[in-house]
Amino acid sequence: MLDRNKTALVIVDVQGKLATLMDDAETLFSNLSVMTQGAKALGLPILWLEQLPDKLGPTIPQVAEHLTDLSPIAKNCFSGCQSPAFMDALKSSGCHSVLLVGIEAHICVYQTAMDLLDKDFHVEVVADAVSSRIGNNKTIALNRMSQAGVTLSSTEMALFELQRVASGESFKTILNLIK
Repeated sequence: MLDRNKTALVIVDVQGKLATLMDDAETLFSNLSVMTQGAKALGLPILWLEQLPDKLGPTIPQVAEHLTDLSPIAKNCFSGCQSPAFMDALKSSGCHSVLLVGIEAHICVYQTAMDLLDKDFHVEVVADAVSSRIGNNKTIALNRMSQAGVTLSSTEMALFELQRVASGESFKTILNLIK
């Protein structure tokens, strides 16, 4: 089970026009917002990646508006693990479990997940908070990641697993987010 003291949320490349082209973008954006706010309520470290931000644009407002106290890590590689700045930030967090959300499931999320597994991290992909332009690409990516040892979760499942008890301020926040 996930431990809020050892888990980081990693948001992958939810940027610009590309984000609007994702399969079921409305549900994706809603779940990304809930995951981001829930992670903040739980006190999780949040690492925020942007792929070629000068070309793809900034992170969507539904996510960025909750991260005003953080700065994105720019990258040009598909896997976040190929970015020294990302790996340094992840190591500095002290977390050994990573919750991955973002786009595209079959490219940047997939390659980041596989590289994190290779580096002995526990990796969970929040299946309802990732997407691809073509729904079938997401399905194939989730299957491949699962076969490789990535754990699949959902927004509510991950947040309540991290919360553990039905009390406290973080519980109230999470409950309001999912209603």
